[in-house]
Amino acid sequence: MTNKSSDNLKKYKEKRDFNKTSEPSGGNKNKQGNIFVIQKHDASNLHYDFRLQSGDVLKSWAVPKGPSTDPDEKRFASHTEDHPLDYADFEGLIPEDEYGGGTVMVWDKGTFINIRGEKKDDGASLDKSYKEGKIEVWLKGEKLKGGYVLINTDKKHKRWLMKKMKDDEADARRNPVSSEPKSVKTGRTLNQIAKEEKSHE
Repeated sequence: MTNKSSDNLKKYKEKRDFNKTSEPSGGNKNKQGNIFVIQKHDASNLHYDFRLQSGDVLKSWAVPKGPSTDPDEKRFASHTEDHPLDYADFEGLIPEDEYGGGTVMVWDKGTFINIRGEKKDDGASLDKSYKEGKIEVWLKGEKLKGGYVLINTDKKHKRWLMKKMKDDEADARRNPVSSEPKSVKTGRTLNQIAKEEKSHE
C-alpha cells in the first residue's frame, strides 16, 4: 500500500514544477480520518475534481458536469493521478504554462464513510473497493451529503460513472453546481480567487 501510494504520487510530482506552482508537493501524510474534497477547477475546460482519501493519498476523478443530487442522473468521471492529502486545502491559481493551469476552488469538503468497507473503515478498504471497480461512500460535506457510488465502466481508459444514491439526501430539484457556486473555504467565487491571487503575484 505504501509503495503503491508513493508510485502514484511520483506521477503527480513528475507533472509539476513546484518552483512555479503553489500546489502542495505532498509532504504531510498525517491527516486523520477519511476526508473528501471537491475542487472546482477552471482549467482548459471547467470541471470538478472529486477526491477521496485512501491511506496517505487522495484518489481523484475529474467530473466535467460536477456532482448531482438527483439519483436518476449519471455523471461521467475520469480517473486521474493520486494527489497528496495536502491538496484538500489547496485553493488558488496554477500558472497557465503548468499542468492543469487555471483557477482552483475548494467547492465542498468534509469526511466520508466507506459503505462497502470492512469493519475497520480505513484507506485499505477503500483501495480494495477501488480495485474492484465499485466505490460506495456516504459523504458528510457542507454541500453534499448522503450516499454516492462510483463505478468503473472502462478500466483501460479510466472511465467511471458517479451517481447519487436514493436516500433522504437525494433531491432531484436541487442543483448545487449552479445554485451554490462559492468556495466553502473562503466564500469566494472563481473570478474572485483568480483576481485576488493575480494581485498577489
